[in-house]
Amino acid sequence: MSNAIITDMSGAYIEHSEIITNFVATVYSQLKGNICRVYPDNVQYKWTMGNEEKIVIPDASINCRVHAKKGNSFFDIPRFVMEVLSPSTEKYDRTEKMELYRQQEIDEYWIVDWRKRQVEIYTLDYDSEGNPEYYLLNTVTEENKSELYIVHFPHIKITFDELFNID
Repeated sequence: MSNAIITDMSGAYIEHSEIITNFVATVYSQLKGNICRVYPDNVQYKWTMGNEEKIVIPDASINCRVHAKKGNSFFDIPRFVMEVLSPSTEKYDRTEKMELYRQQEIDEYWIVDWRKRQVEIYTLDYDSEGNPEYYLLNTVTEENKSELYIVHFPHIKITFDELFNID
């Protein structure tokens, strides 16, 4: 039984794609020779949760267990995911998708809003009862752009201006 949710992305804004391309291009070269890889929005993750199979396609992800795959689907979790907001997907990215990522205990989740030129950086931690929770670590804008970094990959450098290099 599959409860896959298909979201029609036709008509996505060019800026949405440019953010993904900028992120992947910048991170890709810095991961050469590393066991981790960066992927754009052309791979999917399949997770079994109870009796249901969940399928999710992040806008960008960093995965360090790249051999747990079949075709274009990974069966393990990435360490990092990024979603670029669009008017049609914003609610899903902030609720259901974020909840799936939390349940899978993905270390870090970025929500990028190209219209506001901001990045919300969420990191996973555990509450007093041992449940995984996302905590908003920082909201990075033009005013504090030097604070943009990937928490769980501190050796990777990506600047605010590189990420938002859109015309």
